[in-house]
Amino acid sequence: MSTVILQAAAGSSNMLTTLIPMVLIMVVFYFFMIRPQVKKAKDHKKLVEDLKKGDKIVTTAGIHGRIADMNETTFLIEVEGGTKIRFDKSAVSVDATKAAVPAPKVEKIDTTKA
Repeated sequence: MSTVILQAAAGSSNMLTTLIPMVLIMVVFYFFMIRPQVKKAKDHKKLVEDLKKGDKIVTTAGIHGRIADMNETTFLIEVEGGTKIRFDKSAVSVDATKAAVPAPKVEKIDTTKA
């Protein structure tokens, strides 16, 4: 009877040592791959929902323009020269109105001292 109990205990420890690495791999995948993708998708959805007519945007294709009209699934973007292009809302990558980066400070170098 005692040998059966010892064998059962040894079998469960083998199963436990096999299960622990699998659980650790799943945890690593969650924190390094799944969670960042979900956060990025949530941020993009919020960005698209917050856009309004007149905002400057940049599309994933790199086209810069201003939102001229909106409906449920698309934007009408006005680009240079008054040309208007219709894009799907998922094609917006950056809200250029809010993402404006200030110009870098330029130091003047005195070239008279040589």
